[in-house]
Amino acid sequence: MITRNLLAPFLSLVIAASAATNGEKAPRPSPEFAINMNDGSQISLSQYKGKVVAVAFILTYCSHCQFTTRILSKLQNEYGPRGFQVVASATEDMARMAVPDFVRKFVPPFPVGFNNRGDVMTYLQHPVMFQLYMPQVVVIDRTGIIRAQFAGDDKFFAETEQEKNFRALLEPLLKESAAAKSARRTAAHH
Repeated sequence: MITRNLLAPFLSLVIAASAATNGEKAPRPSPEFAINMNDGSQISLSQYKGKVVAVAFILTYCSHCQFTTRILSKLQNEYGPRGFQVVASATEDMARMAVPDFVRKFVPPFPVGFNNRGDVMTYLQHPVMFQLYMPQVVVIDRTGIIRAQFAGDDKFFAETEQEKNFRALLEPLLKESAAAKSARRTAAHH
């Protein structure tokens, strides 16, 4: 009987945590988050307010993360002039030491820093009892709202579809912001 009394709350917690990892995280306001850079500075996500931001949490040695970095590099170069910004954070142990080699090898056109895994899991609202599949990507709109969040085991990251999936997600967000700015400009002139 005691086991049954303990099991019910545990199962409720597991079910709730499972629901939290299955897409119920967005949309939500992005909490403040700072990425540590190797030069000792920090990049704050709030400094990119007004841009569509993709935050990639990676492992520098992970082939899937490296593939996503290549895709995001291409999209940064293409969409950057339209207000798109990528930032990446390595989360493995000793990430600070691994980031410089990663940057030299992949030459991403966006900042790559590092954070400890606990801070990343808190930002992602990822339950500690579940595996953290990498990469993790969060897309934030120009107003600071997380509009999408994907874990490495999501079909979004299928190599043959990943670039197409990013484009399908980013295009409307970039247009949405441009349309709002145009409407504000028109209203200001009348």
